[in-house]
Amino acid sequence: MSLKGKAALVTGSTSGIGLAIAQAFAAEGCNVMMNGFGEADAIHRLRDELVAKSGVKVAYHAADMSKPAEIAGLVAETQAALGSIDILVNNAGIQHVARVENFPPDKWDAIIAINLSASFHTIRAALPAMRRKGWGRIINIASTHGLVASTHKIAYVAAKHGLIGLTKVMGIECADSGVTCNAICPGFVSTPLALAQIEVRAKADKLSVEEASHLLIAEKQPQVQFTTAEQIAGLAVFLASDTASNMQGTALVSDGGWTAQ
Repeated sequence: MSLKGKAALVTGSTSGIGLAIAQAFAAEGCNVMMNGFGEADAIHRLRDELVAKSGVKVAYHAADMSKPAEIAGLVAETQAALGSIDILVNNAGIQHVARVENFPPDKWDAIIAINLSASFHTIRAALPAMRRKGWGRIINIASTHGLVASTHKIAYVAAKHGLIGLTKVMGIECADSGVTCNAICPGFVSTPLALAQIEVRAKADKLSVEEASHLLIAEKQPQVQFTTAEQIAGLAVFLASDTASNMQGTALVSDGGWTAQ
């Protein structure tokens, strides 16, 4: 089934995985609403490049995904600008690393808000129109940390485990409606978020970024290489396709064997 003419809202899509997903859907002929932080000029360039390359309609909304009122505005403006939301990709995420006794409460609140609660708010706002149309795709970008834990990441792990649970509930509630809800669980992906963690480790252990990167991945993944943002985007396109129409509440894993151990 062609996705041409569908409308996709991708949160956190001004860089990294989200940008790759927005680009992949545009390449399939979807109109796209981008969202995320960044310099206005840089975001306008990204949008213009995407329009020039794909020929689809691309809009942008700067909603802060920690704020429910702004999320409601994002959903409403997407529906107005693109005519509908056929595909919702909940990708926005932040990270903070610290032992629990040193973990700032405001960081906990922000991570839970953006990495978990934001998906509740977008789905709650977008789902009724999907149900009326009898077609929709909800894709939650979770993480291997939605399935297993690591130290110093209490808020991120809790949020991503919660997002997997949310995905399962939505898969059940959406059954036989024409709407599906599934999650993608990447391992290490070469994104600004991951590279920031590697740079911190490299500085602390007096290593090169390349050495720190190899050690970090090797601790978890038998296949010692990053998943690419484009590979995650390919999985998102697959979940939106008719091939995946009977998948509900699943977690697709791309983690170099991390959770196979």
